[in-house]
Amino acid sequence: KPAKKHAVTPITVTHPENVDLASVRLFREPAWTLRLPIDGDRSYTRVKIVRAAPLSHPQRYVCFLDAKDEEICMFPDLKQVDEQMLQIIEEELDRRYLTSTIERVDTVRNEFGTSYWEVTTNRGEREFVVQNAAENAQWLGEHRLLLVDVDGNRFEIPDLNRLDSKSLGLVEMVL
Repeated sequence: KPAKKHAVTPITVTHPENVDLASVRLFREPAWTLRLPIDGDRSYTRVKIVRAAPLSHPQRYVCFLDAKDEEICMFPDLKQVDEQMLQIIEEELDRRYLTSTIERVDTVRNEFGTSYWEVTTNRGEREFVVQNAAENAQWLGEHRLLLVDVDGNRFEIPDLNRLDSKSLGLVEMVL
């Protein structure tokens, strides 16, 4: 005898667009885990905080994801957030979107679409590899450049015009 067919039970959760931001809290419990309770809904653990538009709007559209990387809610603007919550959000975003600022380009070697960089950044001397610069170099303005290396690390040149002539020549050679 075949098994009886059952209808799939729908999962009902608060959709991101329906969350009242005043009902959201954020804290660490335990100290290394983010917890996000929403009044009248549920409490989420192992929350991740990401930017929906990290390049164009880094201080807006901050998303909170659950352990399965599904969106719980989004803050359209961090101006609405209390100071304690803002501190946690900024710590998490700084950790996730760590970006080094390139101050000088010492050498760049290009081989078969892969470039090998030696640079001086605001965090010291670094070496990194960028594959396919057309995809991993993003212009964020007329003179502002973001490079993402093979490990996902981010390197920014805020203004190409502020680089010394040797550094500028090396960047232009690769891009």
